[in-house]
Amino acid sequence: MNVLAFDTCLGAVSAAVRWHADDGWQLREAYKPRSTGHAERLMPMIAEVMEGGGVAFSTIDRIAVTVGPGGFTSVRIGVAAARALALATGKPVVGTTSLAVVAHRAEDMLGEPLGERQIMVAVDAGRGAYYVQTFAAGAVETGEPLLLTAQEAARSVGRRGAVVVVGTGAQAVAGLAKEAGGDAEARFPDLQPHAGNLAHLAPRLAPITPVRPLYLRPPDARAQVAPLARTPP
Repeated sequence: MNVLAFDTCLGAVSAAVRWHADDGWQLREAYKPRSTGHAERLMPMIAEVMEGGGVAFSTIDRIAVTVGPGGFTSVRIGVAAARALALATGKPVVGTTSLAVVAHRAEDMLGEPLGERQIMVAVDAGRGAYYVQTFAAGAVETGEPLLLTAQEAARSVGRRGAVVVVGTGAQAVAGLAKEAGGDAEARFPDLQPHAGNLAHLAPRLAPITPVRPLYLRPPDARAQVAPLARTPP
């Protein structure tokens, strides 16, 4: 299954293409840490990996995208791109959380079997909140993505046995969990989603129609509920 994958949810933008060649599976990925400007970089990055791998859009079987959580605008960028490419190519879209992609990469980076431990991804969402989700080996979800305080996330560690906490909130959550007697270890505090990991997850994901963003908090900008009073001329 040939896959085009991309992510724009958090503090980076990345794109990857995974395809089968005569000598086995190949992967080409581009990745750039980026707090803003995801929209400007995404499509050139997709073109870069497709052209660099010599892969035509007609040979892609699936388009994979992270659907959130993350910044309101950055999540929308990825989802909108997936919808547009699906419309243009007729290919199905699959998606998963940005946190699942982080978990998959963290497990690769551990360098040892996860065993009975779980991975908790904790990403700083600002204003004292964290995007949190837990996974067993293979980035298999053991909990829903949630928006929690560090204290709430730390309390949940005690119910899960040994936990490896990763992501930008790892140190805060693991520290509080250990203070409360939980078995928590903080690793990879700078970890971001990588599209290459999403490309590996894509074959097991079911197509989704329509593709919808996952927001765990409302946008900062709120709709105007009543017209402003106008000053008479």
